[in-house]
Amino acid sequence: MTSTSMSKGANLPVAVGAVRAVLGWTGGPGAPDADASALLLGADGRVRDDGDFVFYNQPRHVSGAVRHLGKRQDAGVTTDTVEVDLRSLEPEIERVVLGASADGGTFGQLSGLTLRLLDAGTQREFARFEMEATTETAFIGGELYRRGGQWKFRAIGQGYASGLAGLATDFGISVDEEPGLPASAPVPPPLVLPGAVPAPPAPQAPPAPWTSPAPPASPAPQARPAPASHVSKGEERLPVDMRKRLSLRKEQVAVSLRKHGAEGVTARVVLILDASGSMSFLYAKGVVADVVERMAAVAAQLDDDGVMQAWTFASHAARLPDLALGELPEWLRLHVRVGELSLFRRSKKPRKGLLAGQVDMRTVGIQNEEQKAIAEVRTYVREHPAADPTLVLFFSDGGVYRDNEIERELREAVDEPIFWQFVGLGRSHYGVLERFDTLPGRRVDNVGFFAVDDIGGLPDPELYDRLLSEFPSWITAARRQGIL
Repeated sequence: MTSTSMSKGANLPVAVGAVRAVLGWTGGPGAPDADASALLLGADGRVRDDGDFVFYNQPRHVSGAVRHLGKRQDAGVTTDTVEVDLRSLEPEIERVVLGASADGGTFGQLSGLTLRLLDAGTQREFARFEMEATTETAFIGGELYRRGGQWKFRAIGQGYASGLAGLATDFGISVDEEPGLPASAPVPPPLVLPGAVPAPPAPQAPPAPWTSPAPPASPAPQARPAPASHVSKGEERLPVDMRKRLSLRKEQVAVSLRKHGAEGVTARVVLILDASGSMSFLYAKGVVADVVERMAAVAAQLDDDGVMQAWTFASHAARLPDLALGELPEWLRLHVRVGELSLFRRSKKPRKGLLAGQVDMRTVGIQNEEQKAIAEVRTYVREHPAADPTLVLFFSDGGVYRDNEIERELREAVDEPIFWQFVGLGRSHYGVLERFDTLPGRRVDNVGFFAVDDIGGLPDPELYDRLLSEFPSWITAARRQGIL
């Protein structure tokens, strides 16, 4: 198979069953990053809903026919790839638009901007389209389209100086200046591009009154015994059912620590929750709220004060009020909320109706910028030193794409008294987090990672075993190296 060099407006038949569309470019100082994407369109030239937009933060179409495969670098050239299985596309899909967006600049700042089409089976290139750009911040390289029962490719090379907003509105994605949905609105699909996702419903049990947690007592330098039966501060204020669950879970945490040789160890526990757009389904189903309740048992067992510091993040990181154990029901109601920013436009007006301590989630956004949350927690630990180590419980559904920035933050954190335990919620792209155990050049392994398809169906003993399997060995290594 020979490769066809294409010019703008040209088309050719596609004789393969699955296509890899590879966007390539060469950057330089001050040049932006670029992200490939795909829009699945019907006969009317519009998406059916936000689920028909495939990109790094929603890397797989529900049909499985279109996938974002992610970036690679080779000899100074960066590529980002989308794969389209033409045989698996739903009958109503007539076109797949191959788009891209620039992050932090324009496409004119990139050189060698090229879209290559490969046979996904053999990896042989069969078409190449070299493109030119100037001030565009979003770009359509080309489209796969169905004509007379045959799939074809058209080279387009059209840019939008108005960015993703200009591209999206052409294909039926609404852009709201003031995003927001009434509390009675139906649950939107996971990406939630145009607007807000309502907070999960309040727990049935009456919430405990909001009170500021008492300052924690200064911890002793040595590990304190923490038997499973101890009662954490504020635990008695919890609803009966929640208190029973907490008691059983604390025992399971204690058992897991004992199995890993860490009985009696104490730690400050920090919780980080992904609030990107693709997480909205897990928030709406109550999965995230359940995760927080299960992590409260970890804090209750490892820290007698039963208080967790907490952050949420998407495009930006935001610190949440501390989670005091006795305030858990109210904390879940007020603060377990997904990002609510339109993908394309941010209102500068403060959102009305926010309650005391609530973060305006529109300012958090919908994309994945894990490194920003990592940096904020590192700063907090430096500015608030403690005798006990810090255990960070970091939950995300993937879409990790800032590999270099994340790796830099975690490498720099090696000499800090922090262990980073990442938990993946589902099958997705977790980038460098999956590879960190094998990355050389660190005094100690300060990162743990595992992913689970359905965390709600994972029994407590197994969850806590996996969550706490590497933390004790890190403590031993960090003490040996003088980090603790």
